[in-house]
Amino acid sequence: MPSSRVLLFLMFLGFAVVTKVQGGIKIFDVTKYGAIGDGRIDNTKAFLRAWNDACKWDGNSGVLIPRGTFLLGTITFTGPCKKSTAFQIKGVIRAPSNLKRMTNPDQWIGFRYVDRLLVNGRGTVDGQGDSAWSFNSCAEDPNCPSLPISMVFNFVTNSRISGITSVNSKNAHISLYGCHKVSIDNIKITAPYQSPNTDGIKIGDSKGIKITHSSIGTGDDCIALLSGSTNINVTDVTCGPGHGISVGSLGRYANERNVHGLAVRNCTFRGTTNGVRIKTWASPQANVASGFTFENIFMSNVENPIVIDQMYCPHGSCNQKITSNVQIKDVTYRNIWGTSTTKVAVNFQCSKTFPCENIVLQDIYLVHNGRDGAATSSCNFVDGDSYGTQKPPSCL
Repeated sequence: MPSSRVLLFLMFLGFAVVTKVQGGIKIFDVTKYGAIGDGRIDNTKAFLRAWNDACKWDGNSGVLIPRGTFLLGTITFTGPCKKSTAFQIKGVIRAPSNLKRMTNPDQWIGFRYVDRLLVNGRGTVDGQGDSAWSFNSCAEDPNCPSLPISMVFNFVTNSRISGITSVNSKNAHISLYGCHKVSIDNIKITAPYQSPNTDGIKIGDSKGIKITHSSIGTGDDCIALLSGSTNINVTDVTCGPGHGISVGSLGRYANERNVHGLAVRNCTFRGTTNGVRIKTWASPQANVASGFTFENIFMSNVENPIVIDQMYCPHGSCNQKITSNVQIKDVTYRNIWGTSTTKVAVNFQCSKTFPCENIVLQDIYLVHNGRDGAATSSCNFVDGDSYGTQKPPSCL
């Protein structure tokens, strides 16, 4: 056989090995592109080649990460793809421990402009954050350098993230920006409670996001809802350790967009610093945060179960003469019970310039488990009503 024909035949055989069909989906196995799951070899190029072939396939396709530990550098999987695309993780994807090997300071694994994406499997995304947390100076320096977020989804639509585990991110675990109709379910997120800025899921400028049946324990917010997000639903999520589920922080930067429509239902908080919290900076930046429902929530040993903080200032260098220009309104807390480790179990500290409006408490039963007296509530610059059981006594 002439050499050119041999080459073509071998290329055909190689392609036949790379792809196989499972249930009508063409599978692109990263190991067939040269990826080695030994935890030492950099597999970035192999992963990207597998993605590119899957993305341009004429039918439904999937990238398979089989069992093994695959070292992966900074990478972005970019669409649009021709059809729906799956990214199935059966093994472990591990980040470099050396920050110098991360070429993007903001992200590790990125997905951009992909419609009908499925990220699933029983595998693990390991950010190796313990190698980088000592470089995080954000608690003291508001202009601290960024560390990479483990998984970033930008402009992803009609998609699902399911079944995976994310551990020890260097920064946040999962970030959604500019996304529409994305569901996240049955995932597990873990990082030590003292790990800095390891938010579980951050959502910004996105709409139609659903988070269900998941467990999140980190060193920062379990879930953070940021500027421009609307129609977010969180159901059956266990949070702890961490800083709770937060709206914000808002009002720090110019041109932030309004936040509207968050429902947190049937969730459990265990040992968190906050339960359900709305936080805004005392700054002249104006916007509106409205239409939130927190319902059927159990608090176990939570420091601050119900909080609105419009003097948020984590670095301690804010101008105390400035009040927040973020208007908070139409917020309902219903059927929330459990234990608070501090006396002030319900704490509404709103803006003097734009007091909170239409804040509703219904059937609240929070008990202080300390020795310095019963639980209390505190209200400043807030208008609203309370109904049903109120323990501690309502300040509205």
